[in-house]
Amino acid sequence: MPNIATTDTVSNESLSRAVRKEFTRNHLMQAALSLMQTGRSFTSLGIREMAREAGMVPNAFYRHFKTPDALGVALVDEVGVTLRQLLREARQPGMSSIEMLRRSVRVYYRYVLDNRVLFLFIAGERSGGSLALRTAIRHEVRHFVDELMQDMRCMGLYAEMSSPHLRRVCELIINAMLSAVPDMLDLPTDQATLEPAMLQNFVQQLQIIFLGASAWRDKP
Repeated sequence: MPNIATTDTVSNESLSRAVRKEFTRNHLMQAALSLMQTGRSFTSLGIREMAREAGMVPNAFYRHFKTPDALGVALVDEVGVTLRQLLREARQPGMSSIEMLRRSVRVYYRYVLDNRVLFLFIAGERSGGSLALRTAIRHEVRHFVDELMQDMRCMGLYAEMSSPHLRRVCELIINAMLSAVPDMLDLPTDQATLEPAMLQNFVQQLQIIFLGASAWRDKP
């Protein structure tokens, strides 16, 4: 009699394949980060060396990514999803704008330091990478702006401001955060007193944006 698999067995096998595929995919992404950690740019990485770093044959790469850019887009997505979640958790109803800024800056700074190679990659690709990566980064920026707008509305900030103008305020905030990445990454680790000053300076830059927004009046 032929061996007929039960529904549970099929489900478990499908799940196991999906887990293995996700593990291999993540392994390739980590291999790219490991190579970039040596000072290489993402655009200089080849499929063969990424596969070799991951302990795979080159053909295995194509089972997970059609092109190297597709792997780069996956890295951008990973940063976006995780960081957006962390920043949303840092913004809580009932907070003042300055408290929200300080908490968000601390969370952001820690995440940048913990993911140094990823942010060096994004900083480089944002202006000098391929069109696919620049588009993916702009797409993530729009997600950040949309979520910040939504949270600011929920918190009652700038309730009288029109959505187009609030979007511009949020775009200024998100772009300021992206522009701060090089300063955060270049901060000398052996000069601890510089960190509070840099973070306070960054908070004050964001406060200026908030101050300008509070003085803005929509024209009829």
